[in-house]
Amino acid sequence: MSDVPPEAEQAIEALLGMLTGPRAPISKSSVRAARQVHIADSLSGLEVEPIRSAERIADLGSGAGLPGLVLAAALPGTRFDLIESVARKCEFLREAVKRMGLENAAVVCERSEGWARGDGREAYGAVTARAVAPLAALAELASPLLVQGGVLAAWKGARSAEEEQQLARAADRLAVEPLEIRSVRPYPGSRDRHIHLLRKNGPTPNGLPRRPGMAAKRPFGSESN
Repeated sequence: MSDVPPEAEQAIEALLGMLTGPRAPISKSSVRAARQVHIADSLSGLEVEPIRSAERIADLGSGAGLPGLVLAAALPGTRFDLIESVARKCEFLREAVKRMGLENAAVVCERSEGWARGDGREAYGAVTARAVAPLAALAELASPLLVQGGVLAAWKGARSAEEEQQLARAADRLAVEPLEIRSVRPYPGSRDRHIHLLRKNGPTPNGLPRRPGMAAKRPFGSESN
């Protein structure tokens, strides 16, 4: 793992063992495949300056801890909150934090909307999310978590004109603006992978967060709005 700081390699090896074990929260894969796809994809976030410079990052819909756990291992000086609402996934994340020996990562086992009404409100310089939701929904969930000027980094597959147009229509209502769409640097399995970068450009709009689930059910920017 040439892109991983030497001190992080042991922690990531521990995570690989969990991702390829019988209780993995994602489809079971070989160690080779997990390293070449999931770990490499997560490490591509190290090339994003707002991630490298943030003091506190929220990993939204953390699931198996990708990219949150991997980035936490690689950035020991950054505090990571792994936000996940599914109890069994929270258990996996807590065990992973323990086995990886991470002192800079904590599991927040609740809906992001609830967290954004309390301790998580406007608390983060960056929010990460990998394969969680459409862009407009992610932007809505991330906006109340971010400080003004903070950045959402959304890991996605092939670009979707429909998603990007919906985000453009919703952006003003969410106080976000698209910054850049980066092609993930080449690694085995990286074809058509992208990281979308969005910046929060104003105060959190009134009414955010909405009730849990509304961002997915009735996203801003959809034709019905």
